[in-house]
Amino acid sequence: MEPVSLTTQRLLLRPHDPSDEDVVFAACQDADIQRWTDFPEPYERQHAAFYLRELVPRGWNDDTMYHFAVEDRDRESGVLVASVNVHRHADTWGIGYWTVAEHRGRGYATEAVLALATWSFTERGVQRLEWRAEAGNRASWAVAEKAGFIREGTLRAAQTNGNSLRDTWVGALLPADLGLPFALPYCPAQSDPG
Repeated sequence: MEPVSLTTQRLLLRPHDPSDEDVVFAACQDADIQRWTDFPEPYERQHAAFYLRELVPRGWNDDTMYHFAVEDRDRESGVLVASVNVHRHADTWGIGYWTVAEHRGRGYATEAVLALATWSFTERGVQRLEWRAEAGNRASWAVAEKAGFIREGTLRAAQTNGNSLRDTWVGALLPADLGLPFALPYCPAQSDPG
């Protein structure tokens, strides 16, 4: 797929590119980003370069991952405030995001997630968008919840962080949650077997 940019009232979501290396490298030094992601630790310049020069273009080319730099449209161009992505895993799509430390608490991540979710549903035909985070990552959940995700439970020992298995919270956003139609009929379960 040819990369695209998205805009919201306050934000520009544009495909990450190699010019983002300095800001991605600097942002990923943040202890909270390192604590709650599976990024290499320590996060070195070579990791930012590989991500921007290899992973991002590969994802767009093979239609498996779409990574966006998030900029505040009212600020000087090139000021990264967050990063968001949608990525395919198995038969569903997931969403990921992080916010640059000094730009947290302004709703940028929620606004970007909503824009990316809408694009995923309307332009990419996604029918379910999953949010996953290590259990206890309340900041990530706050963003997902504000964007309309419904928390569906906890997956035991579902991810690795460092040298240990961690439980994972999982939630989902459906097109109908944003007032959008499904591409296929949805037949929800009539009752829970539990």
